[in-house]
Amino acid sequence: MILKTSEFSDEFEHGLAALRIFNGRGIARLLECDEEKKVMVLERLQPGTMLESLVPEQDVQATSILAGVMRQLWRPVQGIHTFPTVEQLGQDLTQLRACYAGGYGPFPPRLVEEAMDLFATLSASAEVSMLLHGDLQHYNVLRSGDTWLAIDPKGVVGDPGYEVGASFFNPLPRILEVPNLEQMLARRVAQLSEELGMERARIRGWGLAQCVRNAWSMVANNQLSANPQGVLRCAEILSRLTV
Repeated sequence: MILKTSEFSDEFEHGLAALRIFNGRGIARLLECDEEKKVMVLERLQPGTMLESLVPEQDVQATSILAGVMRQLWRPVQGIHTFPTVEQLGQDLTQLRACYAGGYGPFPPRLVEEAMDLFATLSASAEVSMLLHGDLQHYNVLRSGDTWLAIDPKGVVGDPGYEVGASFFNPLPRILEVPNLEQMLARRVAQLSEELGMERARIRGWGLAQCVRNAWSMVANNQLSANPQGVLRCAEILSRLTV
């Protein structure tokens, strides 16, 4: 068993609600919970090897595993919900502009503008809205016996395409050391498009948008050691990619 706590009320509540809806499909099971104390008891995954261990040597397999976990997880949300939406998360980029008095600070203006436009247009054109993990990347997928399961859902509602975004700047920092990063990201776009049945332009767009948003989150939270410039490098590669 794994004990998980959180000092942030919204984060705990959204994660808990997501775990209950996912109900062990593609994710570690929730065993017990004390909502008042904000404590969860979760299934321990054995051997618990992280998916990041496959990158870069077995990146094709790792990408396929991510796509498979996504397909298992996504669920329609019934009625009124309190999960954050993809559109709301995109508003973080307006905070970037406000922080720099309408400017862009150290961020390339073209990338920021493209990311803001992508959040709006891709959300508006989504054919369905689903409950997503919200941070599905190589450190949040672990081996469990002969399969792989997700951990630590954030709980986000919106276009399923949003879910692919975190895979385009992870696993950090190893992804930034890959000598053929342009080729790797282009292949991930093509592979995820095929395995998820989504247009390549949509996959590329969500990858770019999330790279920029997460780079800003690192700066806003003073997490400069996480290498926001490296994440922006991934965004730049995706912006040049012809799909």
